[in-house]
Amino acid sequence: MTFATLAGSSTEHPIGKILCIGRNYAEHIKELGNETPDAPVIFTKPATSVIGDGDAIVIPPYSRDCHHEAELAVLIGTAGKDISVERALKHVAGYGIAIDLTLRDVQAELKKKGLPWDIAKGFDTACPLSPFVPADRVADPQDLRIILTVNGETRQDGSTSLMIHTVREIISHMSGIFTLEPGDVILTGTPAGVSPIVSGDRLVAEIPGVARLQVSVK
Repeated sequence: MTFATLAGSSTEHPIGKILCIGRNYAEHIKELGNETPDAPVIFTKPATSVIGDGDAIVIPPYSRDCHHEAELAVLIGTAGKDISVERALKHVAGYGIAIDLTLRDVQAELKKKGLPWDIAKGFDTACPLSPFVPADRVADPQDLRIILTVNGETRQDGSTSLMIHTVREIISHMSGIFTLEPGDVILTGTPAGVSPIVSGDRLVAEIPGVARLQVSVK
C-alpha cells in the first residue's frame, strides 16, 4: 500500500484514487497543438504509479518519448460528494508537487485510435510525488510558482494563477463524478515547458515554500 505523508506530522493517508486533469494551462495546450476543451479533461493513475523523493523513474521499453509534467498536487482529507465551489478547499488536507510522466509517443497513437491513455499515464513510476504540507500553510493555491529543472536546466516555470480551472473548481467538478475520499490525490495540470527525459537525467520539481521533489531516470 502506498501512503501520502503530511510534512511535520505523523499522519499518513493510504493513497486512494489519483485523479488528474489535463489541458488546464493555455500555453501547455498550445505547445502540444491541442484544442481547449469545454470541460475539464479527466484521467486517472493507479496508486502503484507513485514514487517518492530520491526514487528512480523507469521508462517502459514500449516508449521512446517520455515527457515530464510538473503539477500542483492536492491531497483530500475529508470525504465529499457534489462539493460546492465555495466549500471545496475545506476538503483539502495538504498540498504538494507531482510529476505527471507521460509517454507522449504512446499517448499519440492511442489518441489517433480513440483509445484510453492508461498505459501512457499509469505505468509503474509514472507519478513521482512529494510529501504534502498541511493545507493551512498555503494561503492561496492559485498563487504558487511551479518550477522543474532537468540536470540543472529550467524546463518549466509557471504559476497556478494561469490555471483555466481553479483548484476549487476542479474539486467541485470531480466530486460530481467521483465521491472524494481521504487519501485521494488530485493533479491539477501542468504549465508550459514539457519535454522529453532520458536515462541518466536528474529532475527537480519545486513549489517554493511548499514542496520539493528530486528523482532520477534509471
